[in-house]
Amino acid sequence: MARKSKQNNKGLFNKFLVRIAAVAVVVGSIVLIYATERDCAEKEREIDSIQAKIDTYEVENADLQRILDSDDIADYIARVALEERGYAYPDERRFYDTSRD
Repeated sequence: MARKSKQNNKGLFNKFLVRIAAVAVVVGSIVLIYATERDCAEKEREIDSIQAKIDTYEVENADLQRILDSDDIADYIARVALEERGYAYPDERRFYDTSRD
């Protein structure tokens, strides 16, 4: 009988370790799944942001291509120089309202 109780104790101890290992595997799996889902959601947001930038650049490129194809580059260059770069013609006078800040 003493021999049987020793085997039961060993068997009980082994079952306890197996259960702890199983619980650890399950908890580890749940943590990994959660982390993976969070990373996937973050990457999806990054993809959406990048796609929005791509769409903006495609519209801008289409406008620039239309200007290049129209053979009216001189007018485009003049418009960019006057409106965006702040250049002026040599005989042109510009007045700025300095009363507003």
